[in-house]
Amino acid sequence: MPRPISARIHLDAVRQNLQLVKRLAPSSRVWSVIKANAYGHGIERIYPALAEADGIALLDLDEAVRVRELGWKKPILLLEGIFEPTDVETADRHRLTVTVHSDEQLALLKASRPRERIDIQLKMNSGMNRLGFRPGEFEAAWEHASGIEAVGSIGLMSHFANADDGAIDWQTDEFDAATRNLPGTRSLSNSAAVLWHPRAHRDWVRPGTILYGASPTGRARNIEGFELRAAMTLESRIIGVQMLAPNETIGYGRTFTADRAMRIGVVACGYADGYPRHAPTGTPVMIDGMRTRIVGRVSMDMLTVDLTPCPAAGIGSSVELWGEHVRVDEVAEPSGTIGYELMCALARRVPVSIDAGVTSEPETHTA
Repeated sequence: MPRPISARIHLDAVRQNLQLVKRLAPSSRVWSVIKANAYGHGIERIYPALAEADGIALLDLDEAVRVRELGWKKPILLLEGIFEPTDVETADRHRLTVTVHSDEQLALLKASRPRERIDIQLKMNSGMNRLGFRPGEFEAAWEHASGIEAVGSIGLMSHFANADDGAIDWQTDEFDAATRNLPGTRSLSNSAAVLWHPRAHRDWVRPGTILYGASPTGRARNIEGFELRAAMTLESRIIGVQMLAPNETIGYGRTFTADRAMRIGVVACGYADGYPRHAPTGTPVMIDGMRTRIVGRVSMDMLTVDLTPCPAAGIGSSVELWGEHVRVDEVAEPSGTIGYELMCALARRVPVSIDAGVTSEPETHTA
């Protein structure tokens, strides 16, 4: 029998989260962002839940090809664009929309001879200072792109640096000023802007982490009131029980000392499964439906929990590490990281099953 740890992917949660995006941004089309293998959930696994998306956005050409091979006929956006002539050939073959953020990428398109023109999203660096043309260069970049025979439609996009803490006006104003005289659809909003900044919704929104039920801020309290559901549950079981006397310690480094007699549960989950090694004592966990805490240091294959709040729990009791009752952000925040990282870091050795919910296949017509 394998170790009792497993993960479940909830397709109805993805569907519900996508519908929330559509309600919050009713005048916008939706790029569903599934980069990093759908934030660790698995592209093939969540694909049936994406039927109502208007497009799919990702990074890797390989992932884009996988989505086309699954039967997706609507737009696919490469968020970092192309880097070699063969990338242009792949974009042409699979009808991909390409983000363009540099003169070098424009040169690749100019030198290409695709069968059909390639639609692009021209990216502005409005203050994030990662990728894109600066506002003062943007109109010239648009003029350059519009004169390239290989280029089809030109959309305009940018990315917010801190939409999660409310400060977007400075970037929105830069973008609007630089694009005032340019045609094309606009796309600005990431997950945080979808939730909190309707001014930035424009023609397309690009939700990522909220599709999977995690907070854009990395803090679970910030998405209270939104009907976001966890798309991933990481669960295991108790495989051992120990009794600690007062002043006894537990685990590597002896970082936890019992201040009273305690029952301790040993859970089959550790950092080699994707649980954060730096999760401190007090990080929440659910045992048989009752909330308690981990104690001591997380090791490679096991962690230990306080069974005081759940006296009936014992070997074989169910454990939710994160999911519906313990949000992934509640584990990530005290560990000094964000829910994105934990979802993406789910280890290959963890068996994954799919909770399909209502069966629904993505539409296959062209948008």
